[in-house]
Amino acid sequence: MLVVGGAPLTARTPDLLRALIDDNWMVSVVATPSARAWLDDDAVRELTGAPPRVEFRDPDQPKQSGSTQAVVVCPATFNTVNKVAAGAADTYALAQLCSALGEGLPLLVVPMVNNKLWGHPAWSRSLAILEGAGATMLDIHTGKAGAVAVPSGTSAEVVAAFDPGWVTNQLR
Repeated sequence: MLVVGGAPLTARTPDLLRALIDDNWMVSVVATPSARAWLDDDAVRELTGAPPRVEFRDPDQPKQSGSTQAVVVCPATFNTVNKVAAGAADTYALAQLCSALGEGLPLLVVPMVNNKLWGHPAWSRSLAILEGAGATMLDIHTGKAGAVAVPSGTSAEVVAAFDPGWVTNQLR
């Protein structure tokens, strides 16, 4: 499962999907409500056969079947990371992430958070909670383990330099 938050890197979701699919992953896309503005629904549908899922299902709709082997959060925003660390499941994406942590599924998190928010006291605690629960952080700048802030005003360069292969390499 690929969970996308509302940040500039979300525009590269089709590239990440191609890399995951080329690496033989069966991928479903779940998006936070704020990701909608950045996400190309048609490209997701073309690559996966289904639109990104944003909302909880209606009570009369069947539950989705299938087994999730790993969860990638790319990009992971300040809001998403803090809410998941607090156990808030007030959107479908957050509920899926909270469930993944509860199940102990492999969780790869690619934070895209600017340096202004990075210094907020809740941020370091939230990262520590996720890492303590077994999540792996991926540096958006290098693809190496760890998490580093995005200097404010550099998101276009960071998005252009991001290599989706970093995610597939980490999942192997």
